Order: sequence, then C-alpha cells, then structure tokens
Amino acid sequence: MRVYVQVKQLGKRKCSIEKIPVDFPVPPVDVQELIEAIVSWQVCEYNERLQQSEVLKYLTQEEVEDKAASGKVGFDVNYNGKSAAEAEAITNALQSYEDGIFRIFIDDTEAGDLFSPILLEEDSTLTFIRLAMLSGRLW
Repeated sequence: MRVYVQVKQLGKRKCSIEKIPVDFPVPPVDVQELIEAIVSWQVCEYNERLQQSEVLKYLTQEEVEDKAASGKVGFDVNYNGKSAAEAEAITNALQSYEDGIFRIFIDDTEAGDLFSPILLEEDSTLTFIRLAMLSGRLW
C-alpha cells in the first residue's frame, strides 16, 4: 500500500510541503503501529545515508535556489557520525505524540490517541504537524 507523508512545522515560512511516498507491506491498524512504521522507515533511511561514504558533492544552481526557498542551504551531511537506535527512536516518538509535541492527520482528519483505529487507503496523505511550544508568563 502506498501513502504519502508530508511534514509541517507551525510558524515556519516554508510554503512548499513535499509529499514523500511510503510503501507499507502491511497497513497499520492503529496510530501506534503507524508511528512505529514511520519511525522505523526513517531510522533505516537515516542509517543508510550515514553509511554512504560519498564525498561532498557540489550543489547545482537549481538545488541552491530550492534550498534557499526553504530557508537553509546545506549539504545534508551528518557530521556526528552516530547511527540511530530504532527502539529508542520509537519510544521517543510515541512519548512525543502522547505529550502533544506533534499531531497526525490522515486525509485532513486528526488521527486521535495511540490506540485509535485508522483506515489507510491507497494514496492517502499523512500529515505530521510539529507543534511549537510557546513560552511566557501566564499573567
């Protein structure tokens, strides 16, 4: 099953949201399984990028303009060199969801709590919105 994932952080000026296709061999049945599947996929991709020993490539003018439109021009290189631990990442993501750090929308409908059942259809759009915490005093 193929769905599309898009991520948005409130308050950022980046107008374009890129839809990334994701294939699920077995569709998740609740929000917790969805988060676990997405985090596993992202950790796998991150660790694969880390293993690539590619010399810094140059950026074309088109890439520079695209990155400038998003607000940051860089080579997308991880200078730390540490691989991600999948179990820790899943635990962190589930806790962040419970704490309200981000919300998930499936075709413009909020997903609900971790044990809420979900129905993914072919070409559904998953939107992850990272919420910004406000600071300040109450009065």
